[in-house]
Amino acid sequence: MGNGFGEKLRAERLERGLTQAELGKDLYSPSYISLLETGRREPTADVIEELARRLELAPKALEAWSQPISVSDAEYVLAGLYARQAWDLRDYALAAEHAASAARIALEGKNTSAWWNMTYMQAECLMKQGQLKECQKVMEHLLEHPMATESAGLGVRARQMLAALCHGQGQLSAAVEHAQKAVEQCAQLPKGSTLIIGALRALIGALAESGRLDEAWKYCQDMNEQMDEHSMSQLAGEVAWVIGNVAFMRHDYPEGIKHHERAAKLLSPANDIELWARFNKASAAVRLSSGIVEPETLSAIERAELALSIVGGNKTDQLEVAFIRARWLYLTGDIVAAVQKLREIHAERAALAKHTAGEVSLLLGKSLKAAGESEEALVLLEEAQREFTAAGAQDRVQQALDAMLEIRLAQRRAAAAEAS
Repeated sequence: MGNGFGEKLRAERLERGLTQAELGKDLYSPSYISLLETGRREPTADVIEELARRLELAPKALEAWSQPISVSDAEYVLAGLYARQAWDLRDYALAAEHAASAARIALEGKNTSAWWNMTYMQAECLMKQGQLKECQKVMEHLLEHPMATESAGLGVRARQMLAALCHGQGQLSAAVEHAQKAVEQCAQLPKGSTLIIGALRALIGALAESGRLDEAWKYCQDMNEQMDEHSMSQLAGEVAWVIGNVAFMRHDYPEGIKHHERAAKLLSPANDIELWARFNKASAAVRLSSGIVEPETLSAIERAELALSIVGGNKTDQLEVAFIRARWLYLTGDIVAAVQKLREIHAERAALAKHTAGEVSLLLGKSLKAAGESEEALVLLEEAQREFTAAGAQDRVQQALDAMLEIRLAQRRAAAAEAS
């Protein structure tokens, strides 16, 4: 069989973020999985079928894996390895090039499973670079392919990615729609699947950002029911993180703190510093949105800033972390510093999703109001209203309207006092 099977196995495992122990769980040892991946052990038909089931692959993938390695396969493997190496070095532009090359080779060799997976990796690289529109085109093409219909796993992955892309561009209604369809397709997958958790996370996030918190909380309970004592700690940490987010947004602070403390224990920077960075960023943001100004919130902000300095990140990541720091300044009463930082972020808000850009405009408006700059504050609050409306975040639209009303009422009272 050669090393083609092993390379494909390793690529599929890594795409799902699984360790060798997690893939082999309860049946195969990590050393056995390693032997398969390095081509030093030939798998039996039963092993191939079981691993394909665990990786939630389309049935056609079994045939492709079982074929002897050819020159085309070798070229594909090499391009795939180059893509993985560039990914590990966080050179996502180079990784996208190699992934596209591997996908082309696979397509020419009529290996549709390999083509689908490498094209998906290309889309992930585009997303990492913040090229959301380009990534969306690639994912829509993958979703239209028959494999996304034949394999529930592939269909869920495509829908989940599209939900994240729409969410990132502030298209919250479309994000909810894609995520709901992904959750519906999950009915064909085994309980506890990482794909089910991912689909539910995408749906919960889009619903929560849309202000549909009761629906989001219901799906949080569904997601929690997918977990048991055998669940991977990293996955359990991500679930606790999401549930805590929604609890904070529902103003259930004890529940939010409980779940985020659990997530902090389960998520380790040694395992995935990028994930750890995103958790601390999200934890700080949701605490501040709830008005929780305490030492642990500041610690989360500092951890997010530190992790971002290590992993880098695109312009959007940098602006989002800077916005969290600006919100901290506002809530702790340092209005002058908050306005200065918010003006810098506001100048580059085109790199942010519509609802996030709306948050920047809203907070800058509130900060200017606190600084006594009422006229400029109204301009920013009207801008926030437009951005929230475009994103479909109606609860946030009302917040912008309320802030504008407060300013106008204050102006009328001041005018009446002068007239008298």
